Amino acid sequence: ISHSARGYCINMVLETMKTYSYEDCLTEEAIVTKLRTCQYHHLFLHTSLTQDSCGTSKWGEFGEGGLLWGECSSRHFEWFDGSPLSDLLVKVKELYGLDDEVTFRNTTVSSRHRARPLTLGTSTQIGAIHTEGIPSLLKVLLSPSCNGLPVLYIRNLLLNPPSYEIASKIQETCKLMSSLTCSIPEFTCVSSAKLVKLLEWREVNHMEFCRIKNVLDEILHMYKTSELNEILKNLIDPTWATTGLDIDFETLVSGCEVASSKISEIISLDGGNDQKINSLSIIPYEFFEDTESKWKGRIKRVHIDEVFTAVQKAAEVLHIAVTEDFVPVVSRVKATIAPLGGPRGEISYAREHEAVWFRGKRFTPSLWSGSPGEEQIKQLRHALDSKGKRVGEEWFTTPKVEAALTRYHEANAKATERVLEILRELATELHYSINILVFSSTLLVITKALFAHASEGRRRRWVFPTLAESNGFEDVKSSDKIHGMKIVGLAPYWFHIAEGIVRNDVDMQSLFLLTGPNGGGKSSLLRSICAAALLGICGLMVPAESAVIPYFDSITLHMKSYDSPADKKSSFQVEMSELRSIIGGTTKRSLVLVDEICRGTETAKGTCIAGSIIETLERIGCLGVVSTHLHGIFTLPLNIKSTVHKAMGTTCIDGQILPTWKLTDGVCKESLAFETAIREGIPEPIIRRAECLYKSVYAEENFPNEEKFSTCNNLNNLNTTSLYSKGFLSGANQMEGFRQEVERAITVICQDYIMERKNKKIALELPEIKCLLIGKREQPPPSVVGSSSVYVIFTPDKKLYVGETDDLEGRVRRHRLKEGMDEASFLYFLVPGKSLACQFESLLINQLSSQGFQLSNMADGKHRNFGTSNLYA
Repeated sequence: ISHSARGYCINMVLETMKTYSYEDCLTEEAIVTKLRTCQYHHLFLHTSLTQDSCGTSKWGEFGEGGLLWGECSSRHFEWFDGSPLSDLLVKVKELYGLDDEVTFRNTTVSSRHRARPLTLGTSTQIGAIHTEGIPSLLKVLLSPSCNGLPVLYIRNLLLNPPSYEIASKIQETCKLMSSLTCSIPEFTCVSSAKLVKLLEWREVNHMEFCRIKNVLDEILHMYKTSELNEILKNLIDPTWATTGLDIDFETLVSGCEVASSKISEIISLDGGNDQKINSLSIIPYEFFEDTESKWKGRIKRVHIDEVFTAVQKAAEVLHIAVTEDFVPVVSRVKATIAPLGGPRGEISYAREHEAVWFRGKRFTPSLWSGSPGEEQIKQLRHALDSKGKRVGEEWFTTPKVEAALTRYHEANAKATERVLEILRELATELHYSINILVFSSTLLVITKALFAHASEGRRRRWVFPTLAESNGFEDVKSSDKIHGMKIVGLAPYWFHIAEGIVRNDVDMQSLFLLTGPNGGGKSSLLRSICAAALLGICGLMVPAESAVIPYFDSITLHMKSYDSPADKKSSFQVEMSELRSIIGGTTKRSLVLVDEICRGTETAKGTCIAGSIIETLERIGCLGVVSTHLHGIFTLPLNIKSTVHKAMGTTCIDGQILPTWKLTDGVCKESLAFETAIREGIPEPIIRRAECLYKSVYAEENFPNEEKFSTCNNLNNLNTTSLYSKGFLSGANQMEGFRQEVERAITVICQDYIMERKNKKIALELPEIKCLLIGKREQPPPSVVGSSSVYVIFTPDKKLYVGETDDLEGRVRRHRLKEGMDEASFLYFLVPGKSLACQFESLLINQLSSQGFQLSNMADGKHRNFGTSNLYA
């Protein structure tokens, strides 16, 4: 981290990815936000940080750098002198023992046309960074089942808003996702940093190669599916903005095809059906399983046929040795009839020693008579461990068996080494395609995140805003006025639509000066406006009925301040420091939201400071809201023209003044302080005394010529055939034919039922039945969210399962968690309402079985009479 006349600069180096990036012109709060949200091993502070505008080397003493110093002083860091970038790269090579020839790729995305990163206060007050007591914005943006890398992407998107062009691409993509009708892949998420590290160190195992192939194949699946193809094209630019890799659409597709083909040539993707574990009758199966499962089923047999055959032969030699040396002894023991305490013996697997030995007691004859098995008993020796020590009194072996065991283990060791060698060669080969792999893995993370957002936004009934570009983003002279912001039906993002929320309309063409009672919703309104504006400039859905949001160059939310003893600052000092930073970074294309300005000092001077700040913000020409309880501000001779007075409404019911939580025009000077104190448990005598003091001192002088609160009239109420009977057939073509047979049967049954109802003049709002497929490792599209559906599962036990649900995505996920169902495929169709879905479920359960299809949930149809008549009689 360094500092210059343009602001703070942060240089970030990723050793595993061999990349670096830098951002400059950052505020102190933006730097602190990045420190709190990124993971790093080493932190370097440049000596330029100690030179502030006052020419002092006591960093933070005069207000600049105090917040950053407080953040860094609690962490391990090193001072750094020299070039903040080139010398830092040299330092990284020294730390990690890298050769001088190693080069680092620049992944910096220009911030010229991007909004500024969120400040620490803004990101914590809307829950982009987890903060106790603050509703999390991240949790409501994605479906609950989405976690890990997609969540990190969305968080980074919010903290570092993209350019207008990237935000537009993201919004266009989410709109396409929201209206999809085809099934979607699972979108395998692989950390690009982990991918680079494993390939560079050549430590990719069979499972990781399979995951990489899943990533590549899902990209190709999107390319080949017409509805997903456009989404794939749209995501090229957002992926470039995230990775810094400039890869065009055709290069990506061809690169994925090549890399996927390389993996397919080497890796066994079917679990190695041609590489069964040896199973010989005399030797315990666990012995072969533990030894051979370490390498079998990973590489296609054609590449390891030589070592595979060697292991087979070694196993057969071991089987012969055990049969000749141990079996006669075991047979003799079994043939001996003796009371308790007689001889015992068996062929056992000593897992700890990776050996097959004879284990027995009292099997040596007291009198040698030349009977069967005696010769083999004489050959037995006590088994020894790897250190040459006797394993125990019960374990025995022979030289022939030990030689066969040695040969078998050596053959397995060569096979294991050969498999690892091939995997390392494949890793080396794929390393040349590392940019394609990093780009593909990142693109799928973004895709999964946006699909999860589109589904959740649709479920919450959020909308896509109209994102208006600010003309002349960098050229101030070419833009006289930013577009206004208009949000209709704005709702707090942390409430669901079913919770009876109060919505507000915000038509903002200039600065708002907001007043209202305690608990009247001022802070909630500011938080909601901030979240909606931020989501809009990120290309995401917003909690409203409609919205027009300009592309702001910065969004700042300032709420309550706490003191900072480590910096020797009171809460008012901290507030002034934060407001200084906000004013210094605000332009006419900014959104500034300040809650209860100047609350931390005495009223008179605090009121004047607040008034001066409002004048400054209006002079800049930004949009925003400043809320206050300092009603003396309305008597100040302020030089403001466009600032609009807004209030959180109140109403009088049975003599009590109550908040309506609705945004209205005017001024509200009723604080409801006494009522709030009573509600929070302050003893009544204290409140009565406070009322007396208030009446004696303030009642007459508190703005006698103005009404105490704005009226809020006319407010709305605030509640707000049987191929199936033969079972599943083998082969993709047969399976597809069977699926079509089931689809035809479903369509005929349902359409006949609809026609029957129409003939009886029973209204039924269902024009046609259209079955859609969810293949294995696919999910339903976001367009099914909030809709009732009927579905049919092709189960592994060669039966059909019929069900209905209002949450198809969740139901598919739960079914696939069951044993053997992870690759099950589904047919489904949408119906208008759960009642009709239940009718079709019972109809299909009864009618499909009568047509010869086997159902696994026949019992589900027996409790209803619906659908039991034979429509085909």
